[in-house]
Amino acid sequence: MRQRRGALPTKWAPRLSQARAPPIMASLANDMHQTVRAACLWLPESEEFVSHGSPNFRVRGKTFATYVVNHHGDQRVALWLPAAPGAQEHHVRADPGNFYVPPYVGPRGWVGVRLDRDLAWRRIVALVREAYERVAPPALREQIGKAPTVKAPKRLSQGDVDPLASSRGKRVLEMMRKICLRLPETREALHFGHPVWQAGTRSFAMVRHDGERLTLCFWVGADRQNLLTADERFRIPPYIGHNGWIALDVSRAGDRDEIEALARQSYRHVALKRMLRELPPDPVGVSNST
Repeated sequence: MRQRRGALPTKWAPRLSQARAPPIMASLANDMHQTVRAACLWLPESEEFVSHGSPNFRVRGKTFATYVVNHHGDQRVALWLPAAPGAQEHHVRADPGNFYVPPYVGPRGWVGVRLDRDLAWRRIVALVREAYERVAPPALREQIGKAPTVKAPKRLSQGDVDPLASSRGKRVLEMMRKICLRLPETREALHFGHPVWQAGTRSFAMVRHDGERLTLCFWVGADRQNLLTADERFRIPPYIGHNGWIALDVSRAGDRDEIEALARQSYRHVALKRMLRELPPDPVGVSNST
């Protein structure tokens, strides 16, 4: 998905060089994502795209902002921005409640800016502008006009930040623990912020929220992937799909019989022979749904 700042002449913004909030803001003024868009898309030739599940903003192919929510389970709502040499250290030392060193891009001098604390949006917009100026060509930097006034959005609820903390997420986690931890030599762990269940050291089940859907992931093999994806509830997940994994959408409902069968099949794929010898027979007559 891309949303590009276009030339929409108005009385107040007759040229691209003058600031304006993107038109999408009118109907969703208090939505956090839309407010982030307003803070980024007023800049000349800025555009939005999605990478690794997160909205990013770039100019002429160079990214100047990444919007992240609960990245790898860190519970933060934030922007990652490229900063001038020394700025990252200055911000983090002066105000560690609102600034931090983000993963991946932090070693390159980027700074994480918290959007769920008390930082004024006027300052956030100014920081975005500084990040844009770090990567934009001189001709575009000269076109930057006065920054728009961006109204602070409503804060995201805990369920929005971490869907597994919602009532639905808690029910799904409880069910998965009952199904997976009864299998021989299993344990629960975290993998990039996602709960996983392992037989020994090998994962066989995962709960993952992809930004839109709450999903359960299991190994099924490449052949069965093709059959299951004919059902709209199933999708091939990123990162692990090429290894034969499938994602089942349980955002609204899930059949426990089906989920337990998928979990046990995936367990059998990774378990050692001694574990399989201890595996109890498949349960009969389980018809609970979640």
